[in-house]
Formats: sequence, structure tokens, C-alpha cells
Amino acid sequence: MRFPTPLVPARLIRRYKRFLADCVLEDGTEVTAHCPNPGAMLGLKDDGARIWLLPNDDPKKKLNYGWRLVELEDGHFAGIDAGLPNALVKEALAEGRIEALSGYGTIRPEQRYGDENSRIDFLLSDPDRADAFVEVKNCHLRRDDDWAEFPDCVTDRGAKHLRELTRIAQNGGRAVMFYVVQRTDCARFRLAPDLDPAYARAFDAAREAGVEVLCHGTRISPAGITLTGPLPVDPDPQAPAS
Repeated sequence: MRFPTPLVPARLIRRYKRFLADCVLEDGTEVTAHCPNPGAMLGLKDDGARIWLLPNDDPKKKLNYGWRLVELEDGHFAGIDAGLPNALVKEALAEGRIEALSGYGTIRPEQRYGDENSRIDFLLSDPDRADAFVEVKNCHLRRDDDWAEFPDCVTDRGAKHLRELTRIAQNGGRAVMFYVVQRTDCARFRLAPDLDPAYARAFDAAREAGVEVLCHGTRISPAGITLTGPLPVDPDPQAPAS
């Protein structure tokens, strides 16, 4: 998925009010950019970080720039748009590039389901097989070695989605939790139970009930972001011992 216009480099001054970031362009101009990420963004919002912005001239938008990438060490990048993984998965599903989810004739996004007034990110259907309920999560936390971790802060909504998927699996349906790692310096995936132990407990219960856990990496550059192949998921229980 290519960015609609070329990104421009900048330096982060500060990120504040969750969705705003003050930045300075290479010519010294200070601008405020939209930050499309409500999470903690641990390690990705340091003052002075080299970042990449998407310019726009849409009169309907209040800000002329949107923050899209953080440039990491050794030529790596992290994508910070929390809404982008759904688009990446949709594109890959349509092109049949996710082997574990291939073979479904109908792909329906944002379908209501479950007992908690939820919407599943993708409902995959085909006359010859059971429906697949696929929930997508964005992951861009790295703290140790080459591990990608989720979440980067408490996510009650995420735990709710795991409970819904657990009920589907318990009733014999196919339920899939799909993590998209939006950074290029990670090679495997696990949870961050110290940041949200309740989510880790819900994750363990979901996996034990038969919820499938998939994780894919991404290829990221200032030109665009593409979903790549699967990354290994830590098979051990994720919740802290009681």
C-alpha cells in the first residue's frame, strides 16, 4: 500500500493530547501534525525523533500534515497509524496473500457480532467452509531483543474482543486474532503482560479455547507499507503467574 503523496522528513518536538504532534520540517518550519494513534507509543514519541509526515491540501482537514512513520536505527522504520493494519489485511486478503486465511470467497469488513455489541474487523465466508471471524490489532512495541509486544497500554476494548472470539471458538466457530507488527526490526511476537495483565489472561483463555493467533510483519519505507509473511508467536502462557 503506497502513501497517496510522498512523505516528508521532520523532527518531533512533542506529542500531546494523544492525537497532536508538534514537529519541525527540514527547512526549519514548525508544524502541527495529526497523530493517528491513541496508544502510549512507548519508545516512538521521544523528543527529537526523526519522523515522516504525510502532507495534504484537503480543505476539510484541520491540519496539513499527518504523522505516519518513525525512523529507527540501522535503516528500520515503525508505522504509527493504528488504523492502517486493517487496510493492510484487507488488501492482503483480497490478493490471497495470507495463506492461513485463503480460500474464502467473500470478505466483509466491520460486521456486528457477539454479545457485547462488537464489530468484527473481517468476516470471511465461503459456501464450502465455516465462517472465519478475524480481529486485527496493531503492534509497534519493542523493548527486548527482536520481540514485538502487545499491548503498549491497558486495552479494555482489546480484552472484550478476546472474550467475543473465545465465545465463537467455544461454540465451534473459527475465531482468529491477527496481530500486525508495524515495525521492521522485530522477528517474533509475544504479549506485554506487565503493561496489561488482564489482557494477557484473556489472551491465554482465548488461545486455550481454540482461538487462532496469527502475526504478520510489514515492509515499511517512506514510499509505503505492505503486509509481509508470518512471524512466530510465543507458545507459552502469557499471563503472569498468580
